[in-house]
Amino acid sequence: MSPSKLAALHEPGAIALSGAQSRIITAALDLFARHGVGGTSLQMIADEIGVTKAAVYHQYKTKDEIVLAAAEAELARLQAVIEAAEAEPPRKRRDALVTGIVDLAVDRRRTVGTILRDPLIVGFFADHAAFRDVMHRQRRLLTGGEPGPEGHVRTAMLIAAISGAVTHPFVVDLDDDVLRGQLLRLARRFLGLSP
Repeated sequence: MSPSKLAALHEPGAIALSGAQSRIITAALDLFARHGVGGTSLQMIADEIGVTKAAVYHQYKTKDEIVLAAAEAELARLQAVIEAAEAEPPRKRRDALVTGIVDLAVDRRRTVGTILRDPLIVGFFADHAAFRDVMHRQRRLLTGGEPGPEGHVRTAMLIAAISGAVTHPFVVDLDDDVLRGQLLRLARRFLGLSP
């Protein structure tokens, strides 16, 4: 299914998942992390949560819909982090956002990396209004509204460094708290924030 067809399936913004949908998404993310998106079938998802394939079909008609719902759920998590940072006093916003991004990346490091690199999701998010809004708000908070190429590149470097670091083979054996502490220290240094 093309990204534009996927976009037509869902309204932009936060999504509300039923209990059954949430269990499917959780199982799918775990399977995607172990087998890749392409290596995961609807039957595998059904087996993982102990239901029939028909029960999965009742919630989602295709695997593409599950992949999209999982990506939207992750986008909603990032949006919540941004909203929490925006609610902080101005001088604390960047640090709150960096802390939230690092927490999110470390907490989801074993499941989300695979789905966010999937070509279907990359294409979908390129045309997704809510994604563009979240990215703009994130960049504005991280750079203090710095316009132009430097602000874009600075944000991209920081986000790529965090998301790449949490899944890198060099840190696979690091404890989550150790990784979190190191990422926060380095991200704050990169942004010129005091520890």
